[in-house]
Amino acid sequence: MLSTRRVGISRDPRPTARRGGVFVALVAAAVLGAGPGRVRPAAAQPSPRVHVVATGGTISNREGGRLSAAEVASLAPGIERYAQLSTEQFSNTASGALTVAQYLALAKRLNALYRDDPGLAGIVVAMGTDTMEELAWFLHLTVRDPRPVVVVGSMRNPSQVGFEGPANILAAVRVAADPAARGVGTVVVLNDEIHSAREVAKTDARRLQTFRAGEYGVLGVVDPDRVVWVRRPIQRHSATSEFDVERIDSLPRVDILLTYQGAPADLITAAASAGASGIVVAVAGAGAMSGTQAAGVREVRDRGVFVVTATRTGSGRISAGTADRTATTDAATERRRAHTLVAEDHAPLKARLLLMLGLATTREGHELQRMFREY
Repeated sequence: MLSTRRVGISRDPRPTARRGGVFVALVAAAVLGAGPGRVRPAAAQPSPRVHVVATGGTISNREGGRLSAAEVASLAPGIERYAQLSTEQFSNTASGALTVAQYLALAKRLNALYRDDPGLAGIVVAMGTDTMEELAWFLHLTVRDPRPVVVVGSMRNPSQVGFEGPANILAAVRVAADPAARGVGTVVVLNDEIHSAREVAKTDARRLQTFRAGEYGVLGVVDPDRVVWVRRPIQRHSATSEFDVERIDSLPRVDILLTYQGAPADLITAAASAGASGIVVAVAGAGAMSGTQAAGVREVRDRGVFVVTATRTGSGRISAGTADRTATTDAATERRRAHTLVAEDHAPLKARLLLMLGLATTREGHELQRMFREY
């Protein structure tokens, strides 16, 4: 006979039939929702809210007319399972047609969206891929909120066979809605891969897997069951950025020039004469120039133009001191050194935008170099 002590049941002196009736009554009350034992179903959690901002690009470039922001956001069937969507049309043009002034305006708009809507989970920016790495990097530096900005596009347009826009939009919304995306800054999501805006580059003119982060690799992937994160950026960005676009009305001109065999000095001096406050030289290897470029660099530095050397190789770092190894310490040399900067591991396109924001903030060479180290 089973001991009641072992199973923790206390004896009830009332008849068994009576006890059973009470038990049935309690169960019935719970099922019917009566009394203190009422069973309440768990309340459904509302889906995260994600705002989609469309700027144009291949993803919207359908034959016969471009898709609107709402049409782009609705490309993926079942997207409402992951987020509640709202949309707006910022522009509807090729990414290469976006101006620096529009970069500033978009950054201000995204900051305002986050400032005015604390419950917004994330923002998706749909755009063309040709200059995606540049705009993503700019937003990484200027949207000062820990919530993510996810930049997305497509390599094929809606009228082509194999259009991947729906899959990319779905993946981007899932990343923007993911609580783990908080703190990663701006990311580029295509082909089910998540790349940091700091490192990503378009590496092929046509292939779907064009976006790569070189030796650094992906931040994560978007799989059918969940968003998987494998690393996070540690450099300054987004919420920790010092670049306040609300205080910037325009950005100074910065040009990029390439080192190649016999490259002349006059292109560098012409850029300075045309009004460039800074010049990025995409040098060979870890700092080599060619032709008369070095003479041109010396001349423009004497005029007060900042010159940044960035490697054209696609990866690798240029260390401080590479660009000016002279041992003299006269006033002219010190002035040149003050206007000599290295891009660290930033690609020339990224170095240009960082220098533009830096020059809108300070004209101190050591402060500008600090920015290249920290961002």
